[in-house]
Amino acid sequence: MDWTFANVDWAEIGEGTMDTLTMLGFSTLFTVLIGLPLGIILFLTSRGQLLQNRTFYTIASFVVNVLRSVPFIILMILLIPVTKMIVGTSLGVLGAIPPLVFGAAPFFARLVETSLREIDKGVIEAAQSMGASNWQIVWNVLLPESRSGLIAGITITTVTLVSYTAMSGVIGGGGLGDLAIRYGYQRFQTDVMVVTVVILLVMVQILQSLGDRLVLKFSRK
Repeated sequence: MDWTFANVDWAEIGEGTMDTLTMLGFSTLFTVLIGLPLGIILFLTSRGQLLQNRTFYTIASFVVNVLRSVPFIILMILLIPVTKMIVGTSLGVLGAIPPLVFGAAPFFARLVETSLREIDKGVIEAAQSMGASNWQIVWNVLLPESRSGLIAGITITTVTLVSYTAMSGVIGGGGLGDLAIRYGYQRFQTDVMVVTVVILLVMVQILQSLGDRLVLKFSRK
């Protein structure tokens, strides 16, 4: 291996890093916007909860489980027609965002549901006894009580999305994953591969450290 990094185009690495951050930022945003309400609905319609609905919960849970179980690399390929319909292309940064969201939103929804299940049921019953509506219970009880768990879930999901963005390079998704595949794998430029991996590792460490700090800050314990 050439440890001089002679093959590394640092301008291209910088562009790839920005593309990865763009994909990560937008996919995380839409994942939270979709996954949070989906997770709340799953919780509310589950057995013994405010809006218990066995039929709806069974169907929604099945769909979530199916999307979670499909390997992301296969999901990206299956969603190519849907991606083209949504954003007009299946390539580049724009084309990578829809499959990233489809892959991560169900995962995050389950984390939200799990976090809400950890809330003491007595707190919810107390809010009901005071005449709080379902919306008030969600906004004033469920979300505040599960805040640290939700932040932890967002952190886990964001870290997962970092690896997903790298995999999106297989179908021309852009970013560091695309550079690693085109140069590191196809052209055997191992130094490029090493640089991309190190940058991805640094991203993960920063995101995890930030998430851990926020969890500690907002923890009620």
